[in-house]
Amino acid sequence: MESKKFAIIVAGGSGSRMNSDTPKQFLTVGKHSIIAYTISKFLQSDEQLQVIVVIPKAHELLWLQLPNEIVEHSRVTKTCGGETRYQSVTNGLSCIDAKEGDLVAIHDAVRPLISEDLINRCYSAAQEFGNAIPATPIVETLRKITESDSEWVNRADFRSVQTPQIFLYEIIKDAYHQPFSDTFTDDASVVEALGMKVNLVEGERNNIKITTQEDLKLARLLIES
Repeated sequence: MESKKFAIIVAGGSGSRMNSDTPKQFLTVGKHSIIAYTISKFLQSDEQLQVIVVIPKAHELLWLQLPNEIVEHSRVTKTCGGETRYQSVTNGLSCIDAKEGDLVAIHDAVRPLISEDLINRCYSAAQEFGNAIPATPIVETLRKITESDSEWVNRADFRSVQTPQIFLYEIIKDAYHQPFSDTFTDDASVVEALGMKVNLVEGERNNIKITTQEDLKLARLLIES
């Protein structure tokens, strides 16, 4: 039997770094909000895929203002987030009816420029290797801050990590039963704490995370071009 696919869209951001009263995921790029673009990409990637959107309870009215084809979609479930991203993902996982062998993606709501190709490549790799983490090479020169100075490091030894991070259900379920740690900066680090190896796949330059006004301007240019 073919594995079921799920995508947990984590939408817990605020507009603080945007100098905006509107949470960043609800800001407009092109004709729609950032979060609407993101959800649509996953729905379009597979006609059976189930989407779980995790938002703060305080943002529920903003959620209801999204297009009906998102809010009332039969394959979209909305749930409330927790105080931390870790708790929000845990809440999202509790909403899915999955079994061993099914695949769960976890994606930032503010990455609306992801392509269907990257989504599908990550699901395929996770099916084969148990997990898939998109990452891109570092193009800037890096320096490591030391106690008294800074030093050059080889950028070829580093990667910039993106989402969606996709896992077999049994792996991510067990990972999120661990006690929370400050070292959990993304889902891969949570899984890695189980002693599991993470599998990197090639990410996309355009799969940016919109956190600043400059990111927003770039996203609008890319969507409208």
